[in-house]
Amino acid sequence: MSEHRRKPPQPQGGGRAAARRGQSGSSSGRRAAPRGATGSPSDSYGSDAYDSGGEERQYGGRAEARRATQRSTGGSRRRAAEPTRGGRRAGPGGPNGPGRGRGRAAAVPDKNRLIDYPRAGKYGWQRWMPSWKLVSGLCVGFFGSLLAVAGIGYAMVGVPNEENAAALSQNNVYYWADGKQMIAAGSGQNRQNVTIDRIPKAMQWAVISAENKTFYEDKGVDPMGIARALANMARGGDTQGGSTITQQFVKNTYLSQEQSLTRKFKEMFISIKVGTKVDKPVILQGYLNTSYYGRGAYGIQAAAQAYYGKEAKDLNPSECAFLAALLKGPTYYDPAGNDGIDKAATASANRKRSEARWAWILEQMHNDKRITDAQYQEAIKRYPTPQPRKAIKGMTGQIGYLVDTAKKYVLNHSNISEKQFDLGGYQIKTTFKKENVEALAKAVKKIEKQKLDPKNRELDKHVQFGAASVKPKDGAILALYGGAGYENGHFNNNADTQGVPVGSTWKPFVLAAAMEHGTYRSEGPLSPLSKYNGNDHLKVRNNDGSYVLKKDNTPFFQENENEYPWGYISLRKAMEQSVNTPFVQLGMDVGMKNVADLAEKSGILRNSFADLNASFALGTSTPSAIRMADAYATFAAAGKQAAPYSVTSVKYNGQEEPGFDKPRITQAMPENVAHNVTDVLENVIQNGTGTKALALGRTAAGKTGTTDENKSAWFVGYTQQLSTSVAMFREDPKSAKLLSMNGTAGEKSIHGGDVPTLVWTEYMKAALKDEPDLGFPDAEKIGKIQDEVGAPSPKPTPSAEPSETVTESPSATPSESPTSPSPTPSDTCGFFGCEDDGGAQNGGTGNGGPGNGGTDGGASTEPSPTDTGLDGGNTRGNGNGGIFGGPEG
Repeated sequence: MSEHRRKPPQPQGGGRAAARRGQSGSSSGRRAAPRGATGSPSDSYGSDAYDSGGEERQYGGRAEARRATQRSTGGSRRRAAEPTRGGRRAGPGGPNGPGRGRGRAAAVPDKNRLIDYPRAGKYGWQRWMPSWKLVSGLCVGFFGSLLAVAGIGYAMVGVPNEENAAALSQNNVYYWADGKQMIAAGSGQNRQNVTIDRIPKAMQWAVISAENKTFYEDKGVDPMGIARALANMARGGDTQGGSTITQQFVKNTYLSQEQSLTRKFKEMFISIKVGTKVDKPVILQGYLNTSYYGRGAYGIQAAAQAYYGKEAKDLNPSECAFLAALLKGPTYYDPAGNDGIDKAATASANRKRSEARWAWILEQMHNDKRITDAQYQEAIKRYPTPQPRKAIKGMTGQIGYLVDTAKKYVLNHSNISEKQFDLGGYQIKTTFKKENVEALAKAVKKIEKQKLDPKNRELDKHVQFGAASVKPKDGAILALYGGAGYENGHFNNNADTQGVPVGSTWKPFVLAAAMEHGTYRSEGPLSPLSKYNGNDHLKVRNNDGSYVLKKDNTPFFQENENEYPWGYISLRKAMEQSVNTPFVQLGMDVGMKNVADLAEKSGILRNSFADLNASFALGTSTPSAIRMADAYATFAAAGKQAAPYSVTSVKYNGQEEPGFDKPRITQAMPENVAHNVTDVLENVIQNGTGTKALALGRTAAGKTGTTDENKSAWFVGYTQQLSTSVAMFREDPKSAKLLSMNGTAGEKSIHGGDVPTLVWTEYMKAALKDEPDLGFPDAEKIGKIQDEVGAPSPKPTPSAEPSETVTESPSATPSESPTSPSPTPSDTCGFFGCEDDGGAQNGGTGNGGPGNGGTDGGASTEPSPTDTGLDGGNTRGNGNGGIFGGPEG
């Protein structure tokens, strides 16, 4: 039987309860039954609250029993504060029962615990609040442990007796594709130590004012700076900015460049010892002699030569502040730019950063009273612009551009920093074939000599070439032409920078998109035999039938090279003669986004795209020569795309570095789309604007391209074995703006079918000399014929002439109507529209007809049909170069 059902002892004499029962029985006329006489459980508990001893009864019924049980098992805080009857707190066992004993024991702390946590005798939030004794004890223990670890570390880590290998002179060795050495280049030939007395005081104070004002007072480390660096490292952020000059010297001289906690602790302990044992001038001398200043220069002496062509001792305060600014990071503070490594490191952006930090350092030197007022005023007058980059020994001809391309590829496909890479010690095997590189350079020089005479013709000056050759189905860059050579002061790699619009060489991407996606009116792919209006000076329609408008809300008119009235011609014919108007309207019908997506899948970087307006179809974009060769290689490879690459392996200390596997091949477009594009481009060489390529003497496909005012001219062509692009342009050496080539080479105008095609043909002859003519796979019929809105319905005719020939007598001044975008005599050349397309030697009212064709054209620079503010390719994008035309994201 449970405790609360057991009968309590009966009081003697019945007590007050018995008296009450007696009274109750008397008043009711009934005699009260003795307790327990009924056998009911309720008889075990009377209604009286107290027994004869005056103490509280344990329970007063089932409900009260349940409540008492709940109170006894409630929170400690509730038990401690529970009210009592008669001034006492009763537990479930009565005043002296077990409940009372347990309640008091819960409030007694356990004095046997070493750490009183959670705190006994406390309730709620106080139970979890540590006492001041606990907090102070833990702090003492923590800092004591730190001191012990620091003492042990300081005792165990010694200053190395020798400099590490990274601080010594090393070269990077580059190899041709066949494994033979191309060149050994690196920091070894660009380092020379100087003593502190040969380093200007201005250079010493510039570094101290900018990086470590307490250099002569501190003990080699900055605890707060180290804490910041460790916190940043733990968060995965920038690890720089927490080191003193002593620490930087230790890292440069004795340790590796890895960013790790182990290296940081070693650096700290060695720095403390160096700071206490080595004189400060010696530390400063070592730091300035081992720091990296960019342009492959290690040490202040090499930096002075690289940037100002003078000895370090001859530097003035302004130049010293400039060189001190480079220590922040030469990639971003060299005003010559390093956009191939990081697209944010353009020449203009770097110049802005450099000027700001240069001025700040001079200000700090002045505030610290390291230079006088007069010296400061003299130094701040003019930014000390450094000299252009110079060729390093052996980096002549095309070698400099090959090394530049390979270096960019390594830095963009590994975790190797530029500083670490320039320390040397790497072996880089490239994809470049020496015979191909030499053949391409020879082809450029030969045609250049035949066509250009810069000594006697002003318009032949400042003409440049860029070219690249890529292996289809693989992506390997076999050759490139980057310019006249470092030795001639040309440091920009024309094969691997953006900025030159590609003109009509973009049209194959428009046609391919139409073959794959069709137009908004077609049901499925579009046939290249579909007809579009090829007349000059046409309005361009949106998909809803409205006309594309210019900024001033007047209709945008697309122009051709001449006024020849082509009428409605097939897209195949329009490609052959490079007629602009059909492809602008086709691009609108297909959707410029589809065109852009296909071009990107083919290998063009999206960051080189122009705005997706109506003129996007005419090549207003500016991909590099490498990317154009690679994208056309996709057509040659039946739609299979492989990203271009220039490095096959990188070794350091005999160990292979990861990240240099061949790019994965993807299917950029259906095979038959690629075959049909190739078939159309074969016809360009056979009958169109690329007929000069027939001299190759084998099956080939290609496309010419020219831009407004002939500011650039391209030819991109391929066989199954090789895809090559050639670009030609004129550039103002001061402003980097593109100049017109009208009159260049003694010709009225230069087009893609002229000089670029001659260079391409000359090179391909040599590169494919021992290769068989593989031809191309046959193209199967694709898509349905879906003519442009407004095209006349085909009518039966006995004429044997093909349907895409020119209309016989187009109206000279047809009216403009919503259903027929016919030419009108009004308005001027449209945005990116004046292309030298179309034409033949006989017939028609223009400058030619369907015979031997038109020259080639591209984009003009009239106001955009949409409010985009697009430059239109007038300025060469030196700030947008990168790994094969821009850094890959």
